[in-house]
Amino acid sequence: MPGTVAAAATAMEPVEPQSLKKLSLKSLKRAFDLFSPIHGHYRPSDPASKQIRISYKLNAEYGSVKNLSSNQGQDQVSNDENAQRDKAPTSSALALPGKDDIKDLQKGGSENAIIPGPTMLPKTLESGIPSRSVSGPVVSISGSFERYPSTSALMERIPSKWPRPIWHPPWKNYRVISGHLGWVRSIAFDPSNSWFCTGSADRTIKIWDVATGRLKLTLTGHIEQIRGLAVSQRHTYLFSAGDDKQVKCWDLEQNKVIRSYHGHLSGVYCLALHPTIDILLTGGRDSVCRVWDIRTKAMVCALSGHDNTVCSVFSRPTDPQVVTGSHDTTIKFWDLVAGKTMLTLTHHKKSVRSLAVHPTEQTFVSGSADNIKKFSLPKGEFLHNMLSHQKSIVNSVAVNEDGILATAGDNGSLWFWDWKSGHCFQQAQAIVQPGSLDSEACIYALSYDVSGTRLVTCEADKTIKMWKEDEMATPESHPLNFRPPKEFRRY
Repeated sequence: MPGTVAAAATAMEPVEPQSLKKLSLKSLKRAFDLFSPIHGHYRPSDPASKQIRISYKLNAEYGSVKNLSSNQGQDQVSNDENAQRDKAPTSSALALPGKDDIKDLQKGGSENAIIPGPTMLPKTLESGIPSRSVSGPVVSISGSFERYPSTSALMERIPSKWPRPIWHPPWKNYRVISGHLGWVRSIAFDPSNSWFCTGSADRTIKIWDVATGRLKLTLTGHIEQIRGLAVSQRHTYLFSAGDDKQVKCWDLEQNKVIRSYHGHLSGVYCLALHPTIDILLTGGRDSVCRVWDIRTKAMVCALSGHDNTVCSVFSRPTDPQVVTGSHDTTIKFWDLVAGKTMLTLTHHKKSVRSLAVHPTEQTFVSGSADNIKKFSLPKGEFLHNMLSHQKSIVNSVAVNEDGILATAGDNGSLWFWDWKSGHCFQQAQAIVQPGSLDSEACIYALSYDVSGTRLVTCEADKTIKMWKEDEMATPESHPLNFRPPKEFRRY
């Protein structure tokens, strides 16, 4: 038996080796020969289904007038003619389905204008029946209507209710300050507006003169980069926080550390002072926002609830007194007395790295990689998104009293927005200094001065840049290129 199988195997012709391409072409040819003759040929239509479809269309179109007697139909037509003679304009205007409240446009319409009329066909006899036998302008009668999709594309667009932005002059860079030996990560202004301080990855805090940009003082004491700074309005204190888990209070009369606040389990990323009470708020990588008594150095409470790094915080005198943003994509409002969450906003899909409250309005803005959103206070109602997408991780946001919002991106983009409308009226790009890499065009922090007329940005090329409005700009030289949004997003 094995000998027979072996003999049969030797008697078979050897298989011709074929490439994969040749096999694919052969399979394609067979498929083409199999299906090509009937390609483009459709099955004959079914008369019964065609009759059902036609009868349904007739019933949907003429169902309301199908059972009228001849006298009723003639009366209805005459009434329609009289009504149209009174209402229709003398021009050959075509009235298309639209809204009832735009009928006034028909009276003052120009020739060949498309005038919106009611959008729906009437459901009942009492609401009026549009006549199709009348010559001249075609006008539908108002009543209870359903949307008519075939003409919805021709409807006149309702004028946008979106607020038109105010014209602002563009901002220009007028000074570049060098002095730090590492990334500049944080900034804070003195309430007197005479100096500002910056914290850097070189572990120093430098104090600069606002008017001249000259270095006034360097403070050393941290052993890691400094992520947060705040200057007290009621005391001569400067507060700093860094990746070394330390929160320090500096006395600017002695220029030295007088208090340290211990308790964070990891790096401290943000810090803020309460406007009316002597307490300090710090948030860090341990997912907790801690509340400190400035004088006693005691931790009043720990606001825990976030699932990831707390990277932005601000405080206000009334509830919610503390608002935090986190890498867990949420924004939380906190009840400072109870130490519990009042409200959680989950509108963002990416980390909320920056928050800024408007100096005069009861609103605040949150910056994230997915969008920049505006919310109301104290209820936290979502107002709207900014109308453009920065396409970058937004590291910092700031707004002044004139309603100019500035946002700083991880790619060096600096965008200026109109606060009320959300329109971006200027897009600037940070230019790295000679000797730095293009990838170091990153803005880590920015802040307006107390007057709101100067903007200071802290960048990864170790420089500090100062910006002001271009005094030579006019609405004619820099026109407002604004288009209202077509749709209003509710999230």
